[in-house]
Amino acid sequence: MKQHSLMVARPVLTLLFACSVLACSKPAEKPKYDPGVTDTEIKIGQTMPYSGPASAYGTIGRAEAAYFKKINEAGGINGRKINFISVDDSYSPPKAVEQVRKLVEEDQVLAIFQPLGTPSNTAIQKYLNTKKVPQLFVSTGATKWGDPKQFPWTIGFNPSYQLEAKTYAEHLLKTNPNAKAAVLYQNDDFGKDYLTGLKEKLGAKASMIVKEVSYEVTDATIDSQMATLQASGATVFFNIATPKFAAQAIRKAFDSGWKPVQYLSNVSASVGSVLTPAGLDKSAGVITTAYLKDPTDKRWDNDPAMKEYLAFLAKYYPEAKPIDGSNLYGMVAAQTLEQVLKQCGSDLTRENVMKQAASLKDFAPNLLQPGVKMNTGPDDFFVFDSLTLAKFSGTTWEPLTN
Repeated sequence: MKQHSLMVARPVLTLLFACSVLACSKPAEKPKYDPGVTDTEIKIGQTMPYSGPASAYGTIGRAEAAYFKKINEAGGINGRKINFISVDDSYSPPKAVEQVRKLVEEDQVLAIFQPLGTPSNTAIQKYLNTKKVPQLFVSTGATKWGDPKQFPWTIGFNPSYQLEAKTYAEHLLKTNPNAKAAVLYQNDDFGKDYLTGLKEKLGAKASMIVKEVSYEVTDATIDSQMATLQASGATVFFNIATPKFAAQAIRKAFDSGWKPVQYLSNVSASVGSVLTPAGLDKSAGVITTAYLKDPTDKRWDNDPAMKEYLAFLAKYYPEAKPIDGSNLYGMVAAQTLEQVLKQCGSDLTRENVMKQAASLKDFAPNLLQPGVKMNTGPDDFFVFDSLTLAKFSGTTWEPLTN
């Protein structure tokens, strides 16, 4: 089991600070703490697939751990250091349950932050809601993470898969309304959410989808599925897969001579961990959604935010690949937790953490695409509500204008 734990140091209260407190005529508000919080630390837990079929995502947890190290070196958040405990769940729901129970019951974390994967999060959702422990900024876009009435302790982070699928379907209807489409999807809530979004947006034109084929995360390859999809005669391909299988699908389509218009799920849009293994030349023309700046996009070469990102990786996570968008994603997610904890002040209860997570107003970390902002509310647990489209040139993602 891999574990990233950022240890904390007790800050020294200076005489000046003590005097200023004594001189204040209004007594300071007494801090409110839940498990995982002291005067000097905030303990945050996470499960992440550092091994198994989705291990390419493990770099997200490492980037987040690096960012919290950066925060701690700068003094923490409101004087408290982040003690971040990120453990391996191998993208296995039973293992995720086991690890989350340990984080909550033994490590006594304040919240579970950015647990990754629809199957794993589905397995832990009822437990965390029963325990009233925040399942905070879930790293998946399933629509079930935006249901505050039934699951008030769960809030998502990624744009919803249905929103993403509808964005693709809208583009397809506009640019190629008579196409025949084929779909490869992961056989779980992740893949099925996309299918629902596609069909809802296509509406009466849903018959455009002439073939749907699923795969299991335990499959070694998706070669047979790709052969079936190619045989359908489809001119459009929806590649709804996690990185390992998405890369296989891109490569297989190209090598077999199948050249459909291809839409790629955003969770697999990383140049470093998906398109490079698939072959950059073989990935040319693939379309995805965008809400974060892309580190391979030359438009951002002189962007202060991108320079800050590159400098951050060089200092705190030097073994990372800067072109892997998952690292940039991890930094933005960590910045979002930082914002929530700042908003909490000294009321570091689990209830207030959820209240503040549902109170983001036009929050826009500078690595978001221009115009994209985060907004949440008591009845709105979706962080993002709009997306742009991008097309891979063979070297970088470029804005798609039609």
